[in-house]
Amino acid sequence: MALDELKSAVPDYAKDLKLNLGSVIGNSDLPQQQLWGTVLACAIASRSPKVLRELEPEAKANLSPEAYAAAKSAAAIMAMNNVFYRTRHLLSDPEYGNLRAGLRMNVIGNPGVDKVDFELWSLAVSAINGCGMCLDSHEQVLRKAGVDRETIQEAVKIASVLQAVGATLDAEAALAE
Repeated sequence: MALDELKSAVPDYAKDLKLNLGSVIGNSDLPQQQLWGTVLACAIASRSPKVLRELEPEAKANLSPEAYAAAKSAAAIMAMNNVFYRTRHLLSDPEYGNLRAGLRMNVIGNPGVDKVDFELWSLAVSAINGCGMCLDSHEQVLRKAGVDRETIQEAVKIASVLQAVGATLDAEAALAE
């Protein structure tokens, strides 16, 4: 299993990450599509080649082709949106919020999978990218759709662990060069 290989690559000083990795993926209560879509979108968002290479095959095996494409779409569209909306939020001039975005985001309206799943993946990627406006927006859509806080927190835990594992493994790779 690729998860075991990824866990074995985590250095001893980051034992908590290794344990958390096994817990948030190996013991998740999320349905398979939500779990593996979150894993794939967050692996992409982590920007860690090692994390993505290890987890992508298992994600692909556990997702329909439509869900696989949608999870990748969530990572892609949120890479753009998180920068745009985070910047809008951080600028002190509130007039930027009144300007038309003018960016295509059609996939959000028609992701090819259940809207709740896509929103969950988008929220998890937004956690990695640190966009508070996007986090609030996706969380509100999920809560209105009846998704409980525990499910939302599961996705955020996956995001946080994959981001930390990616940063740690990428640092180790750079130090080994």
